[in-house]
Amino acid sequence: MSVALNPYLSFKGNARQAMEFYQSIFGGKLDVNTFKELHASQDPSEDDLVMHSQLEGDSGITFMASDTPNRMEYHPGTNFNMSLSGDDEVLLRGYFDKLCNGGNVSMPLQKAIWGDTFGMCVDKCGVNWLVNITGQGQ
Repeated sequence: MSVALNPYLSFKGNARQAMEFYQSIFGGKLDVNTFKELHASQDPSEDDLVMHSQLEGDSGITFMASDTPNRMEYHPGTNFNMSLSGDDEVLLRGYFDKLCNGGNVSMPLQKAIWGDTFGMCVDKCGVNWLVNITGQGQ
């Protein structure tokens, strides 16, 4: 038996575009269901919004996202980060470079005080990312 912790991101009208962007980076299978498909809203303006999406990336990365319906408040913020860690330096550096493209680098990948290589960025969708390459250092 196993248990997984999967991040669930909320967007305001751009969940599909964000998840397609992440699929272009992480590969894998993306499933997207709209409010209309799931009969989840009486508001016709929400028909094409994403009720639920899930990306199962090629490297075992899985996360989900949806659009926030009009009846709910949406507060984009900095109360969460997406964190990638592992020992595959080539793969993680590639993810970092792609996530930074069109976004902002908060901290370039560099040797951290704990001995790993670490960097931070905000992607073009406004999501904060932390990347830690274990056992590395420049």
